[in-house]
Formats: sequence, structure tokens, C-alpha cells
Amino acid sequence: MPTTGQSAISETPIRVIIGDTVLTARLWDNPTARDLIAQLPLTLTFSDYGRQEKLARLPQRLTMEGVPAGDDPLPGEIGYYAPAGVIVFYYTDVGYFNGIVRLGQFDGGEDVINALISQSSDFVATIELAN
Repeated sequence: MPTTGQSAISETPIRVIIGDTVLTARLWDNPTARDLIAQLPLTLTFSDYGRQEKLARLPQRLTMEGVPAGDDPLPGEIGYYAPAGVIVFYYTDVGYFNGIVRLGQFDGGEDVINALISQSSDFVATIELAN
């Protein structure tokens, strides 16, 4: 669910391709997500962090203008962690941290979370617009 100021009407559909697995998601309408959309398509190497999320360094940092200083992402959401300049796929509840911006949400609930957890080592994923 988008946070205050994020419009569900202007969600941008994306695909995350991991080998033969295609996950669908929606990016919300906020300045940081729009900044990510401008960089797509991206092929990134993800690794596990703390048995709670998969993350990859972006080629360019995303804006933090006009977004809250921090947030509390939910499992199945996509976020940006500004201090490290990484995109994050959350598969457990990590709690509130300064520097997190919630960018969007995967479609598919538990199936997506299981697909992320099943990546036991570093993996390459392509993120692209679905249209």
C-alpha cells in the first residue's frame, strides 16, 4: 500500500527477471521511484543481507527530495536504502530505518517472498518496464 502522497492511480508496472522466473511488480508515484524508472532497464547483481532482504547497488543514486526521511517497508515490497545507494527487495519485516524509501510492491504475495528466499546465493536480475 502506498504511503501518504503516493498515488495508486499512477503506478508503473515492472518485471523483475531472475533466470527463468519473472516477477511482476508496481512502482508507486514518488520522486525516488520516478528516478529509478528513468534508469530502467537495469541488470544488477543481488545478494542477501541479514536473511531479510536482497539488495543490489544501483549505478546512480536516487533522489531523496520530497520523500520521508525513513520508512518501515513490508515483506514483498521494493525499497531504496539511500545511505548505501541500493535497491532492496524485502522478504521479511525489517522495521523502520532512516534512509529507506518504499518504492513499490511485488504482485503475488507469498509466492514472490518464496522466490526471493529461494535465491540462496548472489543472483542477477533484470528490472524493466512491463509495458
